[in-house]
Amino acid sequence: MKTVADLLDSLNIITDGRMAPSVEAARDGSYEFVILKSSGIYGKSVLEIPSLIHGDPTKEIKKIAVCMTLTEQSVELAGATGVDAIVAHHPVADAASCGGVTLRDYLDLYGIAVLECHEAFHGLHPGIAHLHGHSILKSSIAYGGLHGNVMYVGTPLEEVRSMRDILTRLDSFMGLEVEMDMLEAERRLKGSNNIQEGSLVTRGRVLLGDADSPIHKLVHIFPHTGFTPDHLRAALKEDPDINTVLASISRVYEGHALVEAAKDLGLQLMVGNSHVLEIMENGMPLARALQRLLEGVDVQIFRERVTSTPIDVFGNPRMQEYARRFSEAHLLGKNALTFAG
Repeated sequence: MKTVADLLDSLNIITDGRMAPSVEAARDGSYEFVILKSSGIYGKSVLEIPSLIHGDPTKEIKKIAVCMTLTEQSVELAGATGVDAIVAHHPVADAASCGGVTLRDYLDLYGIAVLECHEAFHGLHPGIAHLHGHSILKSSIAYGGLHGNVMYVGTPLEEVRSMRDILTRLDSFMGLEVEMDMLEAERRLKGSNNIQEGSLVTRGRVLLGDADSPIHKLVHIFPHTGFTPDHLRAALKEDPDINTVLASISRVYEGHALVEAAKDLGLQLMVGNSHVLEIMENGMPLARALQRLLEGVDVQIFRERVTSTPIDVFGNPRMQEYARRFSEAHLLGKNALTFAG
């Protein structure tokens, strides 16, 4: 029999002892990966605690799920499919991870334990670099002294010569042709070619340079972690033979300060996989490791598929009529005439 405590022990093996034994133990400030994340927005900070966040350590687990970000959809799916514990990569929080209600009550309703790991998991394997076609020469998970600011410097794998090779490689590993088939089927069924899907609309592309020009050495950055143009200039001073910037997990777009800095420095720049696909990059290796360590436990992966649909084709005619009637009668109410005028 495997328990929630065994699951936490397995995560400790995987993270080389980075997990805290409990939320209570994390209070003493001695665990490096217990980190307060705040951008200064009032009331919106969250404390990352790589540990068992909620649940009975002695509870038997027969089925677990690995997800990137815990949401009410994850909780409902777990409850409906008999999942005993969820391992979330990202930190969880009241309301944000549970549909606006209190986390404890929602999880207790279905008897689900939740564990998180995030920064305790980062830097444990070079898989993201491998998927993006390079081997790591050096890495930092706190570049420039900023915790969580991950940066790799790498050289291309033997079969990778250019940015186009990286894009082709990513499409193949991620199975984006299947996602395209699914999207096309959805568009046909719903009668709209304007539906978009997250993994496809954010797929990798070249922003600066010729897609077929050679890569000598690259710097692999993650812009949402706080990587700045000054960090890029510092990286180039440390490794002057870098000629390519690769941004993944999050993106930069034309006009962004990092794009302009790369242009000024004479670098070529591309974006790779987005956060949408981290469930494959980090979720899959984590799930496989848990499967090996927890013999007999059914391991599932929860993946969210996010689409963008014009409101006029969302739902069926009956739902369209419902939305019109209730918005006009209850949400606009007496103000409807004001808006109409």
